[in-house]
Amino acid sequence: WWWYEIMIVLCGLLVDPKATVASMGVLIQTTSFVYVFPSSLGFAVSTRVGNELGANRPDKARVSAVVSILLAALMGFSAMIFASGIRDRWGRMFTNHVEILRLTSAALPILGLCELGNCPQTVGCGVVRGTARPTTAANVNLTAFYLVGMPVAIGLGFWLGVGFCGLWLGLLSAQVCCAGLMLYVVGTTDWDYQAVRAQMLTCTGCGDTVLSRVCEDEKEPLICVRVTSS
Repeated sequence: WWWYEIMIVLCGLLVDPKATVASMGVLIQTTSFVYVFPSSLGFAVSTRVGNELGANRPDKARVSAVVSILLAALMGFSAMIFASGIRDRWGRMFTNHVEILRLTSAALPILGLCELGNCPQTVGCGVVRGTARPTTAANVNLTAFYLVGMPVAIGLGFWLGVGFCGLWLGLLSAQVCCAGLMLYVVGTTDWDYQAVRAQMLTCTGCGDTVLSRVCEDEKEPLICVRVTSS
């Protein structure tokens, strides 16, 4: 969300900052509304994947991940149709200012395209969190938004003179990059290894000679407390 806050600040540097900041506010409210759906699915699949791996069912964890990402892609497509279909009417729910309506109408199709990447990457983050790899998800997001999206947004918005829509094209590049990286991470996940890792992280396999031989260098120190009767 810091990215959006930075975009609002950058809008203040464009021509007619009152209109650009106001339009950015309308669009952020719109994308926040749409974000509820993939975010909810992301939380759900994170729990489901974590439970399946903890129960040593890697195949079911894989199926859960695939199904959730397919549903997220469907959500993204629906959001794109929604944003494009209401581009000339949505802004009137917030204001009658002509310039704000023009900017909002111009950027809504780009917002819709952003959701094609945002929905799968949000759910992909949930899958990765379910495998106890939050650092990986954070690194992907930081790379996509701040090393790719931010330079593109500033370059298009100011250096090339695209203006307000250039900032949103920067977000589009960030979402595409983030979705691609996240799908790669999920697609290359070794689910059998993640199931074994889940047993080690939860100490389920303490004393199991098979688990003790798997990926010895990846095991984190865990303390198992056993209570014996005296």
